[in-house]
Amino acid sequence: MKTLKDVISLKFKTSENEGVIFHGEGQQGDYITLELKKAKLVLNLNLGINQLGSIFGHTSVTTGSLLDDHHWHSIIIERHGRNINLTLDRHMQHFRTNGEFDYLDLDYEITFGGMPFSGKPSSNSRKNFKGCMESINYNGNNITDLAKRKKLEPSNVGNLSFSCVEPHTVPVFFNATSYLEVPGRPSQDLFSVSFFFRTWNPNGLLLFSNFAEDLGNVEIDINEGKVSVHINVTQVKKNRIDISS
Repeated sequence: MKTLKDVISLKFKTSENEGVIFHGEGQQGDYITLELKKAKLVLNLNLGINQLGSIFGHTSVTTGSLLDDHHWHSIIIERHGRNINLTLDRHMQHFRTNGEFDYLDLDYEITFGGMPFSGKPSSNSRKNFKGCMESINYNGNNITDLAKRKKLEPSNVGNLSFSCVEPHTVPVFFNATSYLEVPGRPSQDLFSVSFFFRTWNPNGLLLFSNFAEDLGNVEIDINEGKVSVHINVTQVKKNRIDISS
């Protein structure tokens, strides 16, 4: 396909912070890749290079954050030549691609949810998308419907299910006064805890526990946007350990 205009739209939700949403490339050096990186949306685009390789057409745009929240997010990419409108959840970003070419020339297939292994370092290091997509539309073609009715030729659908499985994790919401208290584990030499959290507040107590037999305590908190761990041990001279990140 050689196109001057493109309109690509879809919705996705995921709890993973990395993954290729769609990819296409051509023999003239053209490519388009939309992916999640560190829970942000990254669009990489190149409308081609000349034979001398002197025209540098690679363009990369990043938008959004915290997109691994397992909520639905909508994407619309509208391209007319080198002019691009990238819309994420109604927030539109306009930019122009580098280089001098206006056409996107894709010789090979377009893949959704990952990219084929091409032997290039870039394809080997990228993760496939893990999550749900719906309403995939590529230049007027309803890809979701065509895939479900097995009308895509040629196609390699792989292990897809046409339903969206909810994650097994159960989030807990805390307001400014609530807390959760759980029993400790007596006679244990090891103290181990792990959890995910998300907050807009720069300060707050995440965890506190007293050690048995008045041996001290451990405290994890957020202080001015930094996570700090404080361990107080009563039996040693240097009785306080502070770690922050």
